[in-house]
Amino acid sequence: MNGADILVESLIRHGVDTIFAYPGGPACLCTSRLPKLRTACAPFCPGTSRAVVHGQGYARTTGKVGVCMATSGPGATNFVTVLADAKLDSIPMIAITGQVGTKFIGTDAFQETPIVEVCRPVTKHHYLIQRTEDITRVMKEAFHIASTGRPGPVMWTSPRTCRPRARSSRTGIRR
Repeated sequence: MNGADILVESLIRHGVDTIFAYPGGPACLCTSRLPKLRTACAPFCPGTSRAVVHGQGYARTTGKVGVCMATSGPGATNFVTVLADAKLDSIPMIAITGQVGTKFIGTDAFQETPIVEVCRPVTKHHYLIQRTEDITRVMKEAFHIASTGRPGPVMWTSPRTCRPRARSSRTGIRR
């Protein structure tokens, strides 16, 4: 199982039934897995701004954690305004973005944005996942943080080099 599969399976194990996504670039590995899951609805939005707005609207209307996904760079920065609003209004959300490969972080590579630093003041918590082995643990933490205490948005970003690696079946998915 690769990192993208682990991410999507972890979302399902946390009861996510709808993921609002905009495919593209570093997020393609993950968004390509969404339609294969029969237990989740993954409407592909016509833009990153709509994905995050729909995710927030879903959280507001259902009381569940809203989940949205976009690519790196401008796709990720399009999430910022809605995440700020979600923080102020205590809306539980998980915003997942792709990121350039690990060796390109901090080099001003094409589509690289320091999204964790950009979102630090407008999220309840934020993660830059650099190891496939951390995906399951971080997803568990992210859902807990987003939905407990004063609810709020959690930013989760992962370099494309984190997602393709296979993980041994021995370690599996744990919630």
